[in-house]
Amino acid sequence: MKPVKLNTTLKESQMTMRMVQLKRRIFAAGLLAVASLAWHAPSAVAADVFPSKPISLILPFPPGGSVDPIFRTFAEAATRELGQPVVLMHRAGAGGITGTAALATMGDADGYTVAVMHNSVIRAPLVQKVNFDPLRDFTYVAGLFGLATGISVAADAPWKNMQELLDDAKKRPGMISWGNIGAISINRIYAERLAKQAGVQFNMVPFKGGGEAFTALIGRHLDVYGDPGFGGQVQGGKVRLLATITSERLKRYPQVPTLKELGYDLVIQSPMGLVTPKNLDPKIAARLSAAFQKASNDPAYLNQLQLFDMQPNWTSGEAYAAYARAQYAREAAMLNEIGFKPE
Repeated sequence: MKPVKLNTTLKESQMTMRMVQLKRRIFAAGLLAVASLAWHAPSAVAADVFPSKPISLILPFPPGGSVDPIFRTFAEAATRELGQPVVLMHRAGAGGITGTAALATMGDADGYTVAVMHNSVIRAPLVQKVNFDPLRDFTYVAGLFGLATGISVAADAPWKNMQELLDDAKKRPGMISWGNIGAISINRIYAERLAKQAGVQFNMVPFKGGGEAFTALIGRHLDVYGDPGFGGQVQGGKVRLLATITSERLKRYPQVPTLKELGYDLVIQSPMGLVTPKNLDPKIAARLSAAFQKASNDPAYLNQLQLFDMQPNWTSGEAYAAYARAQYAREAAMLNEIGFKPE
């Protein structure tokens, strides 16, 4: 009986070893399968768990400007929708170009860095040498709102309306200062276009941001400033709104005419939206777009838009990209109109 028992024990031991080896092979095969999936479809795996960490929202303007509180409130709403912090980061420079342009050199997108896009970035290659292409180096995720631009002077300035300002400018060529945010900002271009159509000349003065320009305007260190963000200043009695560069009069200021009404073919349509570096995974783009669309309906965010007279206008990434392509052509024509020579 003992030899039989020994033989049986040996067989059981061999079977046990085979089972262990089989389990090891199955486990190894499983690891290889997972590794193969991660190698061949990393974006699909990442998209399924996105977002798993905080998202940076780059605002290419300094703190204190008109869009700062708007995007701060938007980031809070987007945080609630995405379940991860959306952290607002100011990276100002070059009239609002530097922060957004930095995304173009980051390589392919992972969805964790988003930046504010605006027309100065789209326009940049037309006026200076840059290391990015606004139509190819970004993924357009969503359009959010349009800027309502107005022409403001200090409350105690001598000009009561736009005609008085232009009449004075004709009498004193180059003596009236007009603030702008960089040489290729939309407010600079439209100031130049207005000057050309009205036959006058302004002294263009650059500022780093709208907050700084409005401070100079209120302190009478600057004569005129044409840009968004005038709402709080007008309501506070610190500045006088002479005209708007909009298609229609603003509801809150029905007494203020548009430049178009005054005979100048000038209407600013300047949407702001969000982009990532190029090649964003479509699933991640859809996740961001859906969250941003819901955030754009947040009451606190909409209240900020109303406070600064911005026009809510959410659009899909595809629609915003189409706008960018069309705007690039329009910008080229406008720059040609004012005789702008690239650097």
